[in-house]
Amino acid sequence: MSLRLAVSGATGRMGHTILGLAAADARFEVVGALANPSSPWQGKSLSEAVPGLGDKTKAVISPSLAKIANKPQVLIDFTQPEATMAYLKEAQTLGIALVIGTTGCSDAQKAEMREASKNIPIMMASNMSLGMNLLFALVEEAAAKLGQTYDVEIIEAHHHFKKDAPSGSALSLGESVARAWKVNLKDIATHGREGIVGERKAGTIGFHAVRGGDIVGDHTVLYAGPGERLELTHVAHSREAFAQGSLKAALFLADKKNGFYDMGDVLGLRPGVK
Repeated sequence: MSLRLAVSGATGRMGHTILGLAAADARFEVVGALANPSSPWQGKSLSEAVPGLGDKTKAVISPSLAKIANKPQVLIDFTQPEATMAYLKEAQTLGIALVIGTTGCSDAQKAEMREASKNIPIMMASNMSLGMNLLFALVEEAAAKLGQTYDVEIIEAHHHFKKDAPSGSALSLGESVARAWKVNLKDIATHGREGIVGERKAGTIGFHAVRGGDIVGDHTVLYAGPGERLELTHVAHSREAFAQGSLKAALFLADKKNGFYDMGDVLGLRPGVK
């Protein structure tokens, strides 16, 4: 039996990718798609809004989960924090599981998601690709082995449409390092440099964000030590890796009653030092 799936941000780049893959996969039935209430696509067929989708689904673009005629089991959400929080409230009311790929959420918003996970299953991740989640583990292990005598800088690059910086994945990489060092990331993070900033303070993590063109997502963690440098890099060639991960997460949540999960749970990984 196919999993009934809805996708928010349906008319965006990630939405198109997820919907295209889901519609071609017999494990899913795309029953709904959400977009901003002011979108000109509201009320129109999904096959008309998403190029290449054809007649694989009869779903239409809706402004809310409650407007979807055939109630979805799972909603995949890659939007903005404000929209995500609105969908979260609806999902709780309707009993719909949530896969959240939205970045830039505040600590208070994340706390609200964790509270909601007592009622519905939620999987939240800053990055849903297998390669990136392996990188999280490798970065933590390297930081533990090299220690704070090696300076750490995190460089990320994305397309010029991205609104938040650093990226959620860059912050997760920083959390991996901070976890290995047993410190709080907020206490040691440095964002960019300009002017006479003085010598680099030991034990800090530098973040640098590049925005331009159609870069899907590049992340490098640089460890600079005495006489050598180690760089661990992940490069996303397309959004398909993230989309496939989100669909794996949707299937993972299908039989869950509640709980807060991440991609380590979905992929059978537990990032950390062994």
